[in-house]
Amino acid sequence: MRQSATARKILLSAEALFAEQGFAETTMREITSAAKVNLAAVNYHFGSKKGLITAVAEKYLTPLVSNLQDSLSERQADIKGGTITAQELLEILMRTLLQLGKSRQFALPVFMRLLELIYMKNQQELRDAMLARHRDSFSVFIELLRKDAAVMEDEEFFWRLHFLMGSIIFTLSNFQTLVAIEMREFERSAEVERTLHRMIPVLVAGLQARAEHTPFTRI
Repeated sequence: MRQSATARKILLSAEALFAEQGFAETTMREITSAAKVNLAAVNYHFGSKKGLITAVAEKYLTPLVSNLQDSLSERQADIKGGTITAQELLEILMRTLLQLGKSRQFALPVFMRLLELIYMKNQQELRDAMLARHRDSFSVFIELLRKDAAVMEDEEFFWRLHFLMGSIIFTLSNFQTLVAIEMREFERSAEVERTLHRMIPVLVAGLQARAEHTPFTRI
C-alpha cells in the first residue's frame, strides 16, 4: 500500500533521529517535532512507537534480505551444488550491507541500532516479530555458513554465530567513534568498506577454530 506524504515524513524524521540517538533514546515528542505533525498523526499511521520502529525495520530488512537471497541464489547456481566458503559468504553479506548503506542516507546506522535494540532484554515482542518474518530467509545463509565452519555442537555454533553478529553490530553501530579513535591514533580516517573487509578474516577464523572436545578433522 502506498504511504501518504505524512507517513513518509514521519518515517524520514524518525530514521534521522534513530540513526543519531538510537531507538530507545528517541522520544515521540522529538519525532513529532521533527516531522512537524502531532502525536495523533503518528498513532494514526503507525499505531505507536513500536509500530513506527517496526515500519522502519521493515524498510531496511526487506531489501537487505531480498538482496542477500538473490546473491546467494546466483552464487549457488554458479557452483552447481558446491560449497560456498565462509569467507565468500561473509563477503556476500558485507557487500549486501554496503549496498544497503548506499541506498539510503541513514541505512547502516539505523540498521545496526535496530539490531542492538532487538538484542535488549525488554524487546522480546519486537525480536519475535522480526524473527517470525525473516527467520526462513536468513536460515539459508546460516546453513551455508555452518557447512564451512569447524565441526561443533549446535550450541557451540549458536554462540559463535552470535559472536559474529555482535562483532558486526558493535563495529558498525559505533563506527563514527571508531573513526575518531583511529584518527587520533593513526591520523587517518577509516572507510566503511575497508573496515568490513578487515573483519572477514577475523570472523572466518572464529568460525573455523576447532571447538573444544571435537575431532581434528571433519566428519
